[in-house]
Amino acid sequence: MSSMEHQEVDLGQQQNQDLIWDLDSIARRELAERFIMLFENRLCVYSESTRQLYTNYNLHFPSDYGRKMVVLPNPYAFHDTLHGIDPAAVRKTGLCVLPGVVLGKPGLLLTTQMKEGSPAPKTMAFKPALAQIISNQKKIGDVFLPILMKGDLREFDQKMPYIHLHRLQVQRLTRLSSFERDDIQQTITRKLLMLYRQADSLGC
Repeated sequence: MSSMEHQEVDLGQQQNQDLIWDLDSIARRELAERFIMLFENRLCVYSESTRQLYTNYNLHFPSDYGRKMVVLPNPYAFHDTLHGIDPAAVRKTGLCVLPGVVLGKPGLLLTTQMKEGSPAPKTMAFKPALAQIISNQKKIGDVFLPILMKGDLREFDQKMPYIHLHRLQVQRLTRLSSFERDDIQQTITRKLLMLYRQADSLGC
């Protein structure tokens, strides 16, 4: 059992609102909750208002606050919160991750931007698609560092939860030292590698 399972959640004004995600618009909430839990501590969560990146956290669904999800950074791991992450270094990717189970496939799937009212998107298995993206970025001297932020958990056609990926461009973190930028890159890459290895077995 998580040591933070019974941690009190105060959704008052003192709370970082970037870490309180509203799930009101999601019809299949239980499926969405199971799906987003697959990414707990496998993708870092960014807060624009505090310019922090949380690498060690729990996802909490407090029943007494209705349709909300709260990201709870581990209070005992201060070093796992990365500071000074300028919003200018965070970009939308247009890439979306879906649960394969909804389409009768195993593991995770990747697709490009999903639009309401359009037919179901064409998908690729997550691992080969991610490997291709990483390879393409490497060819242009860049690294692919996906992260999540508020609003990235969405639903297609009121039946298929998915997450949109943002990415961090460390070279834009000009106020940080090269050592700090390398450390951030390595932290996210380590998590991404873990997600990559487990992608075929992750299901909700």
